[in-house]
Amino acid sequence: MDPLGHARSAPAQGAKEGLSKTAVPQKNAYARLVQKHHSGRFRSYMNRVAQKMQQEDGTSNEHSSDLEQPLRRGLVKENLARNGLNVRSYSPVRTSHMEQPGGFENDKPQNLFNRCLHRKNASVNSEGDLEVEEDCYVHRHGAAADLLNMSDAMGGRISTGLRHSAALQKSSGSDEKDEEDTWRRKHKKRGRCPANADMAAGHLLTEHFSGDVLAANARRTSLLSAGQVQGAEKRGFARTRNNSESARAPQNFDRKRQLSESQTETMSNSDSRINPRQLGTPRGGSYAAVPTSGDRKNRNKPARGKKKSIFEAYMSKEDVSAGLKRGELIQGPLRINPKKYHEAFIPSPDGTRDIFIDGVVARNRALNGDIVVVRLLPREQWKVIKPDGSDKETEATHESDVPEDMLGTCVPQEAAKGDAVSPDVIIEAQFDDNDAEHGQDHLQDTLAHDIKKLSLDTAEKVKAAGIGAVHRTKQEEVPKVNDPRLLPDKFLQRTAKVVYILEKKHSRAATGFIKLLADKNSELFKKCAMFSPVDHRVPRAYVSLADCPSDFVARPEDYSNMLFICRIVDWKEDSNFASGQLAKSLGQAGEIEPETEGILTEYGVDFSDFSPEALECLPQSLPWVISPGEMAKRRDLRKECIFTIDPSTAKDLDDALSCKQLPDGNFEVGVHIADVSYFVLEETALDRVASERATSVYLVQKVIPMLPKLLCEELCSLNPMRDRLTFSVMWKVTPEGKILDEWFGRTVICSCAKLSYDHAQSMIENPGKVFSPEELPPVSPQHSVAKIQQAVLNLHHIAQHLRKQRFIDGALRLDQLKLSFTLDQESGMPQGCYIYQYRDSNKLVEEFMLLANMAVAHQIYRSFPEQALLRRHPPPQTKLLNDLMEFCHQVGLEIDFSSAGSLHKSLNETFGADKYSEARKEVLTNMFSRPMQMAQYFCTGVLKDEILFRHYALNVPFYTHFTSPIRRYADVVVHRLLSASLGISSPIKMEKETIQRQAEHCNDRKMASKRVQELSADLFFAIFVRECGPLESEAMVMGVLNEAFDVLVLKFGVQKRIYCNALPLLGFHFQKVGRKPELTLMWEPERPEQESVSQEITIFTLVEVVLKSDGAPLKYSALLKRPSTEK
Repeated sequence: MDPLGHARSAPAQGAKEGLSKTAVPQKNAYARLVQKHHSGRFRSYMNRVAQKMQQEDGTSNEHSSDLEQPLRRGLVKENLARNGLNVRSYSPVRTSHMEQPGGFENDKPQNLFNRCLHRKNASVNSEGDLEVEEDCYVHRHGAAADLLNMSDAMGGRISTGLRHSAALQKSSGSDEKDEEDTWRRKHKKRGRCPANADMAAGHLLTEHFSGDVLAANARRTSLLSAGQVQGAEKRGFARTRNNSESARAPQNFDRKRQLSESQTETMSNSDSRINPRQLGTPRGGSYAAVPTSGDRKNRNKPARGKKKSIFEAYMSKEDVSAGLKRGELIQGPLRINPKKYHEAFIPSPDGTRDIFIDGVVARNRALNGDIVVVRLLPREQWKVIKPDGSDKETEATHESDVPEDMLGTCVPQEAAKGDAVSPDVIIEAQFDDNDAEHGQDHLQDTLAHDIKKLSLDTAEKVKAAGIGAVHRTKQEEVPKVNDPRLLPDKFLQRTAKVVYILEKKHSRAATGFIKLLADKNSELFKKCAMFSPVDHRVPRAYVSLADCPSDFVARPEDYSNMLFICRIVDWKEDSNFASGQLAKSLGQAGEIEPETEGILTEYGVDFSDFSPEALECLPQSLPWVISPGEMAKRRDLRKECIFTIDPSTAKDLDDALSCKQLPDGNFEVGVHIADVSYFVLEETALDRVASERATSVYLVQKVIPMLPKLLCEELCSLNPMRDRLTFSVMWKVTPEGKILDEWFGRTVICSCAKLSYDHAQSMIENPGKVFSPEELPPVSPQHSVAKIQQAVLNLHHIAQHLRKQRFIDGALRLDQLKLSFTLDQESGMPQGCYIYQYRDSNKLVEEFMLLANMAVAHQIYRSFPEQALLRRHPPPQTKLLNDLMEFCHQVGLEIDFSSAGSLHKSLNETFGADKYSEARKEVLTNMFSRPMQMAQYFCTGVLKDEILFRHYALNVPFYTHFTSPIRRYADVVVHRLLSASLGISSPIKMEKETIQRQAEHCNDRKMASKRVQELSADLFFAIFVRECGPLESEAMVMGVLNEAFDVLVLKFGVQKRIYCNALPLLGFHFQKVGRKPELTLMWEPERPEQESVSQEITIFTLVEVVLKSDGAPLKYSALLKRPSTEK
C-alpha cells in the first residue's frame, strides 16, 4: 500500500518481452496517479464531465443526480478508511450493478471491457471483518462508465476510489460463485494472491455505503459464528477431475463465502434486486457483451413498488412449437462449464461451433443436461473469437465423450482449459460503437493519452528493474475489427438465450452445506436457512428450518462440515435464489460413503432397495431349477467346453465363450449370453424398475445393480458348474477368422470354469505351460485344464485375425489411461492405485462381443426395420476436429483425419515404442477423444436415412448391444427383438415411439453412469493423495497458456494444470514460436552460490511432477519438480 493507504497496481502489461515475476515491486508512477485520482479536484472534474455527457445524451436531471450518489458513497468510504475505521471493501472480482433504493436505473447499454486484476491486500481483522484494498472489476453504466471503459481499453488503471464511485452493486444468486472462480483463477495465474488472502466460494458482495456503514459491518460480522467461518474450509467445491484450481487457494478460502452469503441474504431480505443484465454478462471472457433486448427491457422497468423480474418468463408450448417449426428457435441439451458456470453451450444443429449461452440470466434457470429451447441473439451480440480457433478450450465443456466401443473407460478430462485473461482464448474488446455516437471522441483522446503515457512510464521502470511482463500475443494475430456485424462467420460464435425448458434432465438434487441467514431481524431468518451446493452450476436455495436438524439454529457450527442433500423444487422469475427441500443429512465432507451417496443422488442414480412388487416377479421357490419343458425348447450345450473370462472381482457374469475344432479344420465358436429376458418379462413391475434404472452403475468400491441381486449374481450369472439359460450366437469360422455360417438360438449351458483376465493372459503368454490346479480356479471334471487352455489359444488366434481385419476395414480405437485401485478390506480406504493394463485377453473377449453385437444388429434390423433398437456413433464434431487438425499442423504432426481408420493408423504407426513416443501417444489419444461424440441408442423407425445408422468408430453400418443384459436394459430389449425375429416368442409390444423414448432414456442413464464412475475414481484418487501423498510421477505437457500449463500425469492418468506462480521462480516468459506456445521458466537457485536454472515448457515436454493434497477434502494440486542441474 502506498503512503495514502491506497492499493497499488501490479506492473503494467505493456512490456512485451522479459520475464514475469510472481511478485513485482510496486512503482511510484501508479501511486501518483492514484493520488491524482483521489484528489477532490479530479473527482469534481469527473462529476462535471459525467453531467455534461448525460445532458448531451438527453438524460434527465434525476439520472444525473443519481449518478453522483455512487461517487459520494465512494467518498464516504474513503474518508472513513482514512480515519482508520474498518469499512468492508468491495469484491476483489468483477462486481455487478444493482439498482439503488431510490430506483436508479440507467438506460444506456453498458460497455464491458476485460481488465487485469491488480494486487489485493486482503486480511481479516480482529473482529472477523473482511478488509480488502483492491482495484476491482466493475460493471459501468452511462457516461461516467464509458469514461472508465476508455481507460481500460487503453490499458490504463483507474484508482480504487474512482472505480468504487461507479454505480457498484452486488450480483447474487448462483452467480456469486462465478466471481470466486474469476478471482481465484486470475490470482493464481498472476501470482498476486497474498498468502493470507481470503478466497470466495461465492461472490464477495458490494455493500450499500452510507453513513451507517460501520454499524452495518458490525452487525453482519457479529452474525458469523466461528463454526460458520471455519466450516466450509474443509470442503472441496467442484466435482471435477481438475482439482488443480485449488493449487494456490489461500488458506482462508471459505471465509469469504461466509461473508458474501451473509451480505447476499441481508440485501435480498431488504428486497434489493439484482440487475438482470449483470448475471447475463460474460464472466472471464475477453469480449464485449451487449445487453439482450429482454435484459434491456427488464433493466428499464421501474424498481419502486414491486419486485423486479430477474429472468424472462418462458414462452408458451404453442409458441415454442411454432418457433421450432419455423426455424426461429433451436433445441438441444444444455452443457454448463463446471469451472466457469456462467458459460453454457448447446450443440449447433449443423455440427459447427457450439452455440454460446452467456450468463445465468441467458440460461434462464435451466440446469446442466436439460433439453432447452433457445433463441439466437442478434449478430452484434455474437462472441468474437480468434481466427486460429483457440477458443476451443472454452467450448469443450462436456465430459469425456468417447464411446465405450472405442476405449475401455475414459479418464475425465479438464472441462474447460481456456483461461479468461489469456489473450490466447478470446479477443479483448476495445471500443464500442456507442462511444463515437455519444460525442466522447475528444474525452477519449485526452484520457487515452494520459493513460498511455502512464503505462509506458511504468513499463519502462519495470523493464529497468529487470522484470518484464508476460509476453502477450501480438495484436496482428487477432482481427482489427471487433464489431461482429463486420466480421465473417469464422471469427464469430453464435450466442443465444433460453426461452423454454423442454425436459428437465437434471435431477434437481445437489449436495452442499446449510448455514443461517445473516439478518437475524428479518422474518425470513425465522423460517429459512441457506443451502449452498458444492456444484456451482446449481443455484443456492432457501430451505425451511423445519427440515434442518433440530439444534441447527442453536449450534450451526456443528453442521459447518456436514453434507446435506437438497432438492430444488422451484426457482421463480423474481428470485436470486431457488427454493429447496432438504432431503437428508449425508455425513462429514471428505469421507467416502457420504461423498459417494451425494454423487449418486446428484446424478439421479436409484440405489434404493427393490420394491416387494418387483421382487415378486422373481422365482419364489429356491433353489431354482430349469424345468423339463423349458429344457425341451432349447439347444443343450451343457456338455460343451464353455467358460467365462471376466475381471477377478466380477460377480455378474453375463457372457461366456466356447471354441471347438471341427473335423474339417475350421472352428465352431460360440458367444453365450445370460437369458435375462426369460426372467424379466415385458410390462411387469420388475421390467418397469429395470427400464427406469437402465444400467448398473460401477463405483470403485461397489456396484449399484440394475436388477435384484438374486438375478445379477445367481439365477442369470453364468457361474461355473451351474446350469444356466442363455441366448447364443454361434459361427463356423476358418482359422483366419472368415465366417462361413451363423446360428442364433436359445440354449442351456454349464460353464466349466470362471477364468479371470489374468488366467487367460497367462495361458496366451505361456502356450506350452502345463498349469497346475492351484494356478487356476476350480475346473469342471468333465473338461481338462489342457482342453480349456487350447480353446483359449484358438480363440486368441482367431481374435487376432478378426481384429486385424477390423482395423484394415477402417475401425478406430482410443485407449485412454484407466485408473484402478486396491482397497483395504476392513476400512475400504484406497491402499494403492495403478493404470489398468489392456492386454490380449481383454482383446480376445472384446472381438467376439463386437462380432456378436454386429451379427444381432443385422438380424433384428432385417426382421423389424421399424422397431430395431440399434446403436449409432455420429462422426466427430466438425469444429473441434478442425481445431485439432490445426493444432497438429502447428506442432508438426502429420495426422490423417479423413476417416476413423486413417486416424487410427496415424496414431498407431506414426510413433515409435520408446518412453517418449508412448507418452506422446497417450497425450494425443486424449486430445483425439475430445471431438468425439457419444454413441447413442436409437430406434430405426425414427431415422429414415440408413447413413445415420453408422457407427463411426467401428466403421460398420449396423451395431447394437446384446452381450450385457444383466447390466444394460437396452440389451434386454434387443434380446426380446431377437427372440421375436426367430419366432421363439411373440412380437415385442413396444411401438417405435416407445422404443425411441426408452433408447433416449438409456442414453441419459448411460451418460450419468459413466460420469458417476469417473467421479467415484476422482474421489478415491483424491483420498489416496491425501492419505498416501505426496506422489511423484512423470508427466507430459498437453497445453501451454501464458502463465500455466496442463500435463497428463502418466503414472496415474490424471490431468492437472500447473501454475507458474505456484513455483519458486525468478520469473517466466511466454512466447509463440511460429504458432507454437512456449513458456520459459527461470528457477530460483537452491543455494546463493548457484545460478538460476532455465526450463523450456512446450507441447509434449516430459516433466517430473508432485501431486500434493491441498488440505481441503478432495483437493490436490500438481507442482513441477525442479529440473536437475546434472549434465
